Amino acid sequence: MLYSIFAFDVADSLPLRAKARPDHVARLKALNEAGKLVLAGPNPAMDCPKPGDEGFSGSLIVAEFDSLEKAQQWADSDPYIKAGVYEKVIVKPFKQVLP
Repeated sequence: MLYSIFAFDVADSLPLRAKARPDHVARLKALNEAGKLVLAGPNPAMDCPKPGDEGFSGSLIVAEFDSLEKAQQWADSDPYIKAGVYEKVIVKPFKQVLP
């Protein structure tokens, strides 16, 4: 089943993101190579694709996992959590309708 992972950044998270990004992206690439990733990306803190120093307010990941518990475990082990980037993460079942 698919699950959406909504992550919310702490204030001024950009320097923390920069440090942990390689490990964070490596996990996403592995999920993608396994054919489990639907989409992943950050939410810019302002209404533009390149927010510069404003950084990001969070992230969205939609991926396939065997259960809600497995999705939560995967989300809880994200390098951004360990680095203090995310203040809160919510994992929910997701039903893709389109495309």
